[in-house]
Amino acid sequence: MNRKWTRGLAAAIAVMGVALSAGQALAQAKTEISLSRQPGIFYMPTHIIEKQKLIEKHAAALGVPGITTKWITFSGGGAQTDALLAGGVDILNTGTGNLLLLWDRTRGGVKGICATSAQPMTLISRDEKIKSIKDFGPGDKIAVPTVKVSTQAIVLQIAAAEAFGADQWAKLDPNTVQLGHPDAYAALSNSQHEVHSHFSIPPFTFLELKNVPGAHVVLSSPDVMGGPLSQAQFFTTTKFADANPKIVQAVRDATKEATDLIRNDTRTAVEIYKEITGDKTSVEDLLAWLKEPGMMEWNLQPQGTMKFATHLHKTGTLKTLPKAWTDYYLPLAHDLKGS
Repeated sequence: MNRKWTRGLAAAIAVMGVALSAGQALAQAKTEISLSRQPGIFYMPTHIIEKQKLIEKHAAALGVPGITTKWITFSGGGAQTDALLAGGVDILNTGTGNLLLLWDRTRGGVKGICATSAQPMTLISRDEKIKSIKDFGPGDKIAVPTVKVSTQAIVLQIAAAEAFGADQWAKLDPNTVQLGHPDAYAALSNSQHEVHSHFSIPPFTFLELKNVPGAHVVLSSPDVMGGPLSQAQFFTTTKFADANPKIVQAVRDATKEATDLIRNDTRTAVEIYKEITGDKTSVEDLLAWLKEPGMMEWNLQPQGTMKFATHLHKTGTLKTLPKAWTDYYLPLAHDLKGS
């Protein structure tokens, strides 16, 4: 575990305790809800929710009118978790690793609301000598959103344990460098850059394979995890959830409406994504990419997260092994068929 990150997390948790001690009444009185996400198609449900003001709509239907939302985009999950714990953001949408780590470190003080997507993550390299993870040498850099704790970094650990032996799960940790997905794509596109590999998410996966000379797939997350893995989900502090139950319910209801739109009117969903993000990729390319295997995994139930949690506990990153995924998700999600 990165010591600097751990110290920062401990400090942020302390700040969270102070910030939350103001009481539930203040939280309930909030009219602006701040939410965060990262770049990429993974987060398309959040773009639809923002554009169509779905949280506002569903909160009003639940008897909480007048709510507004503020969306903030961070380059990585680590920055998001810092913002949540420091009280700068109310609700996050980011990876399973960050949810599990915060649930563990806060002793259940942070929990999931619902998942939003589980598209494949893909390790891409433009280095012709790297065909599998066994080909990475000491100097071969791999870009991940947050070293050691991002979902990509942890999937890489699971893959390393399978490739090199259970006790070698951290073998490739020294190879990882922290870059947000847009910056990692730029690095791969620059033939002079020291970073030749990127554990990528859509649309960057497809952009790299299309536009970076020599780019090829080294591995994908479904191969490592044995199926889909939730990479994006909403989560918040239990204090916020307890003080704002209808807001949290509205987030779940909004997510269902957004994911239904993606399935039933994919073109409109893609157009909204392009409008909100400014992505210059053509609608036709995006629609074609969404037809690729695993790209329509827009589900509220968490997928593959207990395998993830078991690995983190074995490596000592999680002090507590959850008995089930429902341990780190709020009760309003317990009717879902998660894993």
